[in-house]
Amino acid sequence: MSAEQPIAVSSEAGVLTLTLDRPDKRNALSRALIEALHAAVHDAELDPAIRVVVLRGAGRDFCAGADLAELLESADKPIAENERDALRLGELFLVLRRLPKPVAAVVRGNALAGGCGLATACDLVLAAHSARFGYPEIQRGFAPAMVLALLRRLVGERVAFDLAVTGRLVSAAEAHRLGLVSYVVPDSDLDAVAHAMMTQLAAASISALALTKKLLYDLDGLGIEDGIRLGARANALSRATPDFRRLVAKFLKK
Repeated sequence: MSAEQPIAVSSEAGVLTLTLDRPDKRNALSRALIEALHAAVHDAELDPAIRVVVLRGAGRDFCAGADLAELLESADKPIAENERDALRLGELFLVLRRLPKPVAAVVRGNALAGGCGLATACDLVLAAHSARFGYPEIQRGFAPAMVLALLRRLVGERVAFDLAVTGRLVSAAEAHRLGLVSYVVPDSDLDAVAHAMMTQLAAASISALALTKKLLYDLDGLGIEDGIRLGARANALSRATPDFRRLVAKFLKK
């Protein structure tokens, strides 16, 4: 890893793995790391060979949040400049949700503050049993800002308020109960389970996955009638895809 390459990139069988590669800084979200993730996700969207994206952290933690040294340096900058800077991380959350391919976070160790937000922005979160999650920004005189838009949707107002204003860390098991985590796996099994799950996703219909993901997030804020109409549109679009014709015909031949 160099200062210019704060992520490690690898791919296998349609699965692109982006590893936050600042283990000496607990994979803190520097500006360079955020920009590298933007670029890698953009490339993944354009590459037809990539069907699933996985985020991981090098070393013992997934991500400890924002780079505090960079944050402290920004204290004397104009509010408008800091807002633009902060928005780059917020835009990354949106990019992950808009990517028409599944994105999974595989979490060992701590996922804190913006790092927890990064995991939350993914479609799936697989956590080692010993992993911990939380938003301790309040303990640094800092507001857990962009992450609240995601957190509130996942866990509701009361739980989001509790996590944000106490800054308490929660175990993987509690994070699962709260809706922050999709699966909790024994530490020794995490890599094998993640590999099997991502391989299975990569083998699925890419058009059906894309339509399902888009529909899920487009339902935000819609009433049930509008949601059903939107679902009917997605249903009709899926019937027009080559994958639909091929896979249904294959099933009928059994």
